[in-house]
Order: sequence, then structure tokens, then C-alpha cells
Amino acid sequence: MPAKGATALHEDARARAATVAAVRLDGVTRKYGATHALADVSLEIAPGEVVAVVGPSGCGKSTLLDLVCGLAEPDRGTVTARPAVLMPQRDALLPWLTALDNAALPLRVEGRSKEDARERARTLLAQLGLDGFERTRPHELSGGMRQRVAFARTLLAGRDVLCLDEPFGALDAITRAQAHTWLADALTAEPRTVLLVTHDVEEAVVVADRVVVLSPRPGRVVADLPVTAPRPRAATAPELVALRAQALERLAGAAA
Repeated sequence: MPAKGATALHEDARARAATVAAVRLDGVTRKYGATHALADVSLEIAPGEVVAVVGPSGCGKSTLLDLVCGLAEPDRGTVTARPAVLMPQRDALLPWLTALDNAALPLRVEGRSKEDARERARTLLAQLGLDGFERTRPHELSGGMRQRVAFARTLLAGRDVLCLDEPFGALDAITRAQAHTWLADALTAEPRTVLLVTHDVEEAVVVADRVVVLSPRPGRVVADLPVTAPRPRAATAPELVALRAQALERLAGAAA
């Protein structure tokens, strides 16, 4: 058999990397008309890794999630991702359904029986601290509880990759801190690869394994910071305070 050329070997290496990574973007650029959202973004996320993306408004963070979920295509570059599901900023719960049936909706859509879907959703809602609220309608739930129902629905979609778009942005500081705890607990019980978009750098360092910093539009990766502090994490821990300052410094430098 003839030896492979350099190009073929390079393609083999890329194919192997793609099978290892849960998400991989290579030189991705995306435009919307005259708006240049992302420019030459390369990013790799390992299976089971939680990566937070921070950056100024309009830098292409939500576009990044759309690309990973297959809701948009890059103008240049490639996106390789395992099956992904998007949890948008608004919980988008259906007001006429109970918390239980909202959470169970993905299972019903895929053809599961109502009883089976509800049983699976009931177990997950209990894990998220919503035992006893299964028959409650969305308007009767607090903001934090609604987000937990929406997260349960996202998990029950059964995708390998969760793309979370500012999921806690509308919550007050105390509820947001509680949300960080239940998110960590849920991912321990049901591990997923997570790509989290947030404006909150403190949230990023508390929740994620890595913090990726994007520049102002068009978004480019200007920093990729590992978070090595053990969980559970306190935002006031010196290591996290220093990492938050580092991320903010890179944000400020990119905007200069």
C-alpha cells in the first residue's frame, strides 16, 4: 500500500480529533449581511467538559451556540459537534402545561408514552429540588424554579451537548448562586458536555472547567483560561477572584 501524503495524514489527524472532541470549531467565520459576528474562531471541547464563553454584547456568543446546534452554518471554517440542544435565555415553558409535562415534552415528542415520559421527568424534577411542584403551572413558579424546569426539559432531550444561552441572566444574585449549585449537582448526576454563554465572569469561573473570552465584534478568541479549583466553589475563593480579574483584564484589553 502506498504511503499517505502529508495532506492525507493531516486529514486523518483531524478526523481522529473530531471523534475525540464533543465540539470542534476550526477557523469559523460567520456574517449576517453587513454584520460580522465571528471571525476565525477555533475551539475544542472535550466530552463532559463545561466551557463558559464570555464577551461583550454583540460579540457573537449566541451565534456560536447556533452554529454548534446546527441552527446556522459558518461562512468559512468547519463545525463538528455531537448532537446538541439549545436552552435559550427565556425559559419558553408552555403556560398551559404543568411543570411535569413541560419537562417531559421532549420524551413525548420522540414517541414515549405519557406515563413513561412523566415518570422520567418526575425523577429529574425531584433531583432538581422540585418535588411537590409537578402539577404547578409556569406562572405559579419562581424564576429560578422555571429555569430548573427548562433545564430538566433540556436534559431530557437526550443530546450529548447542552448549549445554554444566558440561562441565569434574569435571576437575582441569591437565586443565581443557588442555580449554580443545582446545575453542578445535575451535571454530576447526568454528565453532559456544556457550552455556556454568559455576561457574568464570576458565574463563568464558578461553573466552568474553562473560560473562553471573546473580543468585541467580530468575536475572536482572545483567551482560554482553565479553571482548576475543586468543586463546590465559592466565588470569594482567592483563586477564583484572581481568575475573574484575569478574564476581565483580557476583556478590557480586547476592547481597547
